[in-house]
Amino acid sequence: MSLDIESIYRQNNALLQGHFLLSSGNHTKFYLQSAKVLENPKTAELLATELAKQIIESTIQIDCVCSPALGGILAGYELARSLGVRFIFTERVNGIMALRRGFEVKTNENILICEDIITTGGSAMESAECIKNAGGKIVAFAGLANRGFCRRILPHTTHSTQEIKTESWKQFSMPQSKKECKLTQNIPLFALADFEFEIYDSQDCPLCKDSVAYKPGSR
Repeated sequence: MSLDIESIYRQNNALLQGHFLLSSGNHTKFYLQSAKVLENPKTAELLATELAKQIIESTIQIDCVCSPALGGILAGYELARSLGVRFIFTERVNGIMALRRGFEVKTNENILICEDIITTGGSAMESAECIKNAGGKIVAFAGLANRGFCRRILPHTTHSTQEIKTESWKQFSMPQSKKECKLTQNIPLFALADFEFEIYDSQDCPLCKDSVAYKPGSR
């Protein structure tokens, strides 16, 4: 039985309701605060293990997990632990994402980029560029939750092992990603659930009539 991800977020006070400013500059009534979910190590392990199952069943070879700091670090580390591979992270230096702290990438090393939440995938793509510039190969993206802009691979539980090894993992949450998605379209995206919240342009936000948007995230 698959996990009820929305219930887990609600139980951990991580599905917030209010008036929020997103990194894109847009506004929304709902916000996913994954840090509240991941502060419990057992919950973090549970979610990462479930996400790892999808990736393992796809038979995509993963050598390393990389996350953009700060938000993706806990999710990425737990996913790497569940997959049994090493973990590295990128971080911004003067606003530019960089690979630091002695982290190295082997030529053509198969790397998965992991975020806590995939919104448009902008930070994930910045990390991907760092990895590619270092000689690595991006083979997948992943997040605990997906905001519904980017097409993700659907989990499967009824197929035989032989089917999983062929084409059954190529089932998607939507025919194609929305125009806001920044992820490379021919690279798979794994996530535990889609959360499709209405988003408003900052110049045409109905919530602004009663309150001022604030940003609860890491940037």
